[in-house]
Amino acid sequence: MNSETGLKTASDLNDKDELIYQALMKAMVERQLPPGCKLPEEALSGVFGVSRTGIRKVLTRLAAVQMVVLTPKRGAQVATPSVEEAQDIFRTRELLECANLPAVLARCQSTHLAALEKLIRQEQQAHDAHDGPAAIRLSAAFHIQLQAISGNQVLTEMVTRLTQRSSLVIAAWGAPWQQGCRCDDHGELIALLRQKALAPLTEAMRQHFAHIVASLHFERGGETLPDFASLFADFGEENAR
Repeated sequence: MNSETGLKTASDLNDKDELIYQALMKAMVERQLPPGCKLPEEALSGVFGVSRTGIRKVLTRLAAVQMVVLTPKRGAQVATPSVEEAQDIFRTRELLECANLPAVLARCQSTHLAALEKLIRQEQQAHDAHDGPAAIRLSAAFHIQLQAISGNQVLTEMVTRLTQRSSLVIAAWGAPWQQGCRCDDHGELIALLRQKALAPLTEAMRQHFAHIVASLHFERGGETLPDFASLFADFGEENAR
């Protein structure tokens, strides 16, 4: 904000756009905004304290990464991956993540293993506490952090985007109790990573994705409209700091 005029600068507005983008992305990834959920510009502009034009910019960004669908006269809604798209997302993740494992093994250190083990413990605690949003977030973080060991930033960014879309797949097609990946699968991956056993590690990763896809139930649910004011109640307070 310009201290002399008291007006928000372009940088301030861009920062707020990014905060809104991240808030909506987090809510979608953690299944608080489920697939098919309508995202009315008027409601969101009121919650986030910005113009509808500002909300439209953020929704356009989310549509560009296939997290939101924009339809003329119907507005925006959280994307609902089709059956074919859902299968393709996990098939693509399997191809990328398995192909990158040699580079992961080549650079993996004890500090990397310790960080991954910490994530698994946190993920298990989230499952035990029936904290679905945290379990989903930690499950995605495990895969992203595992691939990041390779040092390939481009691939890590691709995996990050795909894990975000995976969350929509699980929200749309997973069982109501499904909360991300299976912790025991992640534990097995770390054990094989520690042994530097490439072939068994690659096969375990393939089986891991096979387990996820096998757990999906391809039956579509109905559209919902959550209480945006409650969901993003902390946004105004955090943004004012």
